[in-house]
Amino acid sequence: MTRKYYSSSPEETIELGKKIGERLRGGDIIAFRGGLGAGKTTMTRGIALGMGLRDEVSSPTFALVNEYRGKTALYHFDMYRVNGGLDLDSTGFFDYVSDDCVIAVEWSENIADELPGGCIVIELSAVGEDRREITVIGDERFDF
Repeated sequence: MTRKYYSSSPEETIELGKKIGERLRGGDIIAFRGGLGAGKTTMTRGIALGMGLRDEVSSPTFALVNEYRGKTALYHFDMYRVNGGLDLDSTGFFDYVSDDCVIAVEWSENIADELPGGCIVIELSAVGEDRREITVIGDERFDF
């Protein structure tokens, strides 16, 4: 299922993220696609809130992964500097994949060949100065 949404502000992106986060379950992997400033981290902030996590979400650019603990943990990865399988192995990414957590991967296109099947793909792109088109490719849980 592919569904398109539009956002005109960071607040609207967070609200959409909340709706997505409410529907996630352990084992889900979100593969974000989108350029710099597209809203990937803002969307992840909403997802965390929707999952009931209260931590302040920040970009994992320098840390590579940020961990947010709750009933279901959220592991937020940034693969901007990762180029394929060999680099990915050194990140410990596969040690995080389990049915007990949700994983959100920014710059997933850099590791597309290494991601497990069945990922929820969220593409964010600018359509005008302040407007974003957000495409969610997943199952019927995300049709709202």
